[in-house]
Amino acid sequence: MNGIDLGGLIALAAALAAAGAVTGVLAGLFGVGGGAITVPILFEVFGLLGVPDDVRTPLAVGTSLAIIVPTSLRSARGHYRKGVMDTALLRVWAVPIVLGVLIGSVAARFAEPWVFQIVFVAVAGTNAVVLLRGQGGWRIAQAMPTGPVLRVYGLFIGILSTLMGIGGGALSNLLLTLHNRPIHQAIATSAGVGVLISIPGALGYVWAGWGRAGLPADALGFVSLLGVATVVPTALLTAQVGVNLAHSLPKRRLELLFGLFLVVVGARFVAALLGIF
Repeated sequence: MNGIDLGGLIALAAALAAAGAVTGVLAGLFGVGGGAITVPILFEVFGLLGVPDDVRTPLAVGTSLAIIVPTSLRSARGHYRKGVMDTALLRVWAVPIVLGVLIGSVAARFAEPWVFQIVFVAVAGTNAVVLLRGQGGWRIAQAMPTGPVLRVYGLFIGILSTLMGIGGGALSNLLLTLHNRPIHQAIATSAGVGVLISIPGALGYVWAGWGRAGLPADALGFVSLLGVATVVPTALLTAQVGVNLAHSLPKRRLELLFGLFLVVVGARFVAALLGIF
C-alpha cells in the first residue's frame, strides 16, 4: 500500500465509513445512488493509497457503481412507498438503460482517465445550471417524448452513467426536469433508474478491469472490495433519512441544494483535469 501504515488504513476506513453515511443521505435526498459523492472521495483515497493514475479514476467509478447497488435499492424502495415514482417510465427505459450500461462498460476498458472526468463535469455542470435557474430556467418540452426518442434517452442515461460511476440520478433528474416533471417525482423516478444501472454497471467494471496492472490487492477488476465494505453499511443506515428529508423540503429548496451539490463535485474534477490538485 505504498507506505500507508495500519493507523493510516484505519483512518481511511473511518473516512470511507463517514462518506458512506453522507452517501446514504444523498441517495435518499436527491434520488441518486451516491456516486456523485463517492467517486470524488474514492478518487482521493485511492491516490493516498498509491494507486497509479491510469487506473485510479476507473477504479473509483467501478467501486462507486458497486456501492450504489444496495443504496439505490434502499432509496428506490423508500421513494416507491411515497407513491410518486413513475414506474411506467422505468419499464420503458429498462432495456435501453441496460444496453447503455453494457456499451459504457466496454468503453471503460479502453478509455483514458480524462474521459471519465470530462463526462462527469459536463453532465454535473449542465444539471446544476438547470436546477439553479429554477422555474425560469430551461425546458425542452412540457412532457416527455414517446416511442424511439424516449428509448434513446434511456440508452444515453445508461452509457453516460456508467462512465461517470453514478446511478443515473443526475442524468434522469436532468431529463425529467427539462421535460417539466416536478422535482419530487424526478427524484423518486431517478432512484429507480439507479437500480437498473448499478447492478449491470458494477459487473461490467469487474470485467473491464480484469487483469489490469496496478490495481490494489483487494480489487476485483475495477471494484475495490475494501471500498464497498466500508461505505455500504453506513450508507444503508442513512438512506431513509434522506428520503424523508426530500419529501419534507419545498420544491425550490430541493432544487437549489441539488444544484449546489453538483457544482461542488464538478469543480473538484475540473481541478483534477487542470492539475491543480
